[in-house]
Amino acid sequence: MSTPASDSEAPPGAVNISSLSSQQLRALQTRLSTELEHLTTSHTKLRAAQSRFRDCVRSINDGVVGSAKKGTAGASEILVPLTSSLYVKGRLADREKVLVDVGTGYFVEKTAAKAVEFYEQKVKELETSLTELEKLVQTKSSQQRLFEDALRQKLMSENAASSAEAAAAG
Repeated sequence: MSTPASDSEAPPGAVNISSLSSQQLRALQTRLSTELEHLTTSHTKLRAAQSRFRDCVRSINDGVVGSAKKGTAGASEILVPLTSSLYVKGRLADREKVLVDVGTGYFVEKTAAKAVEFYEQKVKELETSLTELEKLVQTKSSQQRLFEDALRQKLMSENAASSAEAAAAG
């Protein structure tokens, strides 16, 4: 019969890592390393997406809204990116409306204000996802450290036991 204190310490289905073999600990450590690598890659991609959405807001504010506020004759001219390093001159046909990429190749016409609102909402959603992902990475990292420590202790005790057996046999 288990004590109430031990029931509250471990969640249901939890395994005592000291009862695992060194081979099982290595397998768990490898799995956690793979998961951490995937989570870190996802974090980087989400940060990049968030940066692109912020760039969209900046482009709308500087290129569409900003040029309308300046009121100069050449204000409707903008640089249109063809690639990340190639731009051509262009003219704004309509300062009131922009096309917003809503994903999977679909574009929706919105006012500049609604487009900024859309992209700012995306930035907030990604910030929430990034915060949750960072917590998950921290949890997985601490789990990996626990497995590494348990594996190190297990290997040291196995080495000590085999050394003791060799000394007794010799």
